[in-house]
Amino acid sequence: MNKQKGLSVKSVVAIGIGAAIYVILARFTSIPTGIPNTNIEIVYPFLALLATIYGPVVGFSVGFIGHALGDFLMYGQTWWSWVLATAVLGLIIGLYGMRLDLDNGVFTVKQMVGFNVVQIIANVISWLLIAPVGDILIYSEPQNKVFLQGATATITNSLSILILGTILLKAYAATKVKKGSLRKD
Repeated sequence: MNKQKGLSVKSVVAIGIGAAIYVILARFTSIPTGIPNTNIEIVYPFLALLATIYGPVVGFSVGFIGHALGDFLMYGQTWWSWVLATAVLGLIIGLYGMRLDLDNGVFTVKQMVGFNVVQIIANVISWLLIAPVGDILIYSEPQNKVFLQGATATITNSLSILILGTILLKAYAATKVKKGSLRKD
């Protein structure tokens, strides 16, 4: 039996294209919130889509590479605590995505609710735990600043994934043929 080791070509391509699109979306679709360095990001619903379709490794990798490149290209430096937070967000959503059956055209209301509960938990872990604690430990940033940024990011990213991410996943599922829907005439 020939078992494949490592990532498939499909996953590698998804990571490369996903990271490139991540950088473009991060650069051109960010909406300022008024909190320093914290924006409403349209890129996170896209990350959720990729993570759900391709799995946790792709979600983690696109989040990590895309955020790292985006930070470097836009700011000239990379905020590694936020890069890790984005990668963990992609990982957690990707892990939950393995439970879904999007490739067979299934994305029920119950699955939408489950997806959104998981993505909100993932946002809390990423933006209220990993990013601010990382900022404090790595960059010696003030606690009140980073937790305000984290709370803002949690709310805005959760809402953008709730709205746009759910729409993207429903649209993706709708493009797939449902199992058993074809019959021979």
